[in-house]
Amino acid sequence: MTAGTGYAGPQAPDRSRPEIGHARLMAAGGGREAGAGPAVVRRPIWRDLALAALTTFGVLVGTAVAGAPITYEGTVPMATTLGLLLLAHRRWPVAVLLTSLAVIIALRTAELTDAGWVWPAAVIFFLVAADDTAARPRLPWAVGAGLFQLVFAVNWQWSVSGQETQRAIGEVGGEALCLALLVAVAVAYRNWLRWRTELAAGLAHAEQERRLEAGRRSAEERLQIARELHDVVAHTLTVVGVQLRVVDEALDDSTAEARAALRTAQEVRAKAVADLRSLIDVLRAPGERSDAGAVPAPQADLAGLADLVVRSRTSGLEVVLETSGDPAVVSAPVALASYRVIQESLTNTVKHAAARRATVRLDITADSVDVAVIDDGVGPAPGAVPGHGINGMRERVAALGGTFRAGAAEGGGYTVHATIPVAGFRP
Repeated sequence: MTAGTGYAGPQAPDRSRPEIGHARLMAAGGGREAGAGPAVVRRPIWRDLALAALTTFGVLVGTAVAGAPITYEGTVPMATTLGLLLLAHRRWPVAVLLTSLAVIIALRTAELTDAGWVWPAAVIFFLVAADDTAARPRLPWAVGAGLFQLVFAVNWQWSVSGQETQRAIGEVGGEALCLALLVAVAVAYRNWLRWRTELAAGLAHAEQERRLEAGRRSAEERLQIARELHDVVAHTLTVVGVQLRVVDEALDDSTAEARAALRTAQEVRAKAVADLRSLIDVLRAPGERSDAGAVPAPQADLAGLADLVVRSRTSGLEVVLETSGDPAVVSAPVALASYRVIQESLTNTVKHAAARRATVRLDITADSVDVAVIDDGVGPAPGAVPGHGINGMRERVAALGGTFRAGAAEGGGYTVHATIPVAGFRP
């Protein structure tokens, strides 16, 4: 029996892949590549405008803090251009980075501004370095472009501007530290996003496993209850039906026999009602049970085989019980399964086999419980589909790691045989 079914609807995106989760969770990321799967969730436009404004005002403020003049022909156009370029960073992040560095180089070499070489493009450096995945390796672009910018700055300030080498390297050294800090923070941010995505995927997987396990347990419980209800009700109705037939046949000729049959039917009915109440009580919520402090009625076990045989004999079936071994060594689940196999077998014999005699053999060893019920009646027709009783017995035995067989016996009749390991069961 299937323990649960998965979601049968449209296939959801795989959020466990770091690159997909990263692209969806980043505050700023690249556009979707052709054929790369689900589209990236679009961020509100105000975030891009905020980044553009941050860059524009950051360049102006940073230039003033550095003590360089803010020129309308150089610094202001640089700040505005770098800010506007950021509006296109989602679709062309690498192109925006390279274009931003080209704008800085052009204005610096034209000596229209004294702003830095790297830090004016800090935002796009961070965005490109952080949006690095296996499918889009953009971190090398950020590092490579930054190193090229630094090398160009040292070379230009030393060879073209005529600055001393030590001074040129010193001025660019702060830019190098800025680049290293930007890359380190971007990598840390990227790794944090991946960790968060993997954590969310792990939690989702654990929740799915929990639901599947709950579904499996629920299915097993329903199956167990169905077996118990079938065994109790089928046996009870069979015995009561036979006794009522005896009453009908003996009512005119033997009042005493009719009364005895009625008493037997009432006893079986009372036992079945108690079993059913116990099962139904278990299904109710704790606060809804008939007696919350009561101990559920004990389940049938091997100690009740004698009463089971007596009830079967009242149906007119000659039952012989042959036992060996100590029932005390049998665990409760194995004992219940053995009892139900014998009960269902005798019920089927009375209802369907038209048998006169049945032999019940119970062989208990330290390793297993061997159950066999053999009758001299008529078994099911060849090719007949097994009913709920046969299937229930087979499922009970298989759940405990045992083997089950039911079929025609040699020399006529029908045989039910089950072997259940005792040591193999672990609660």
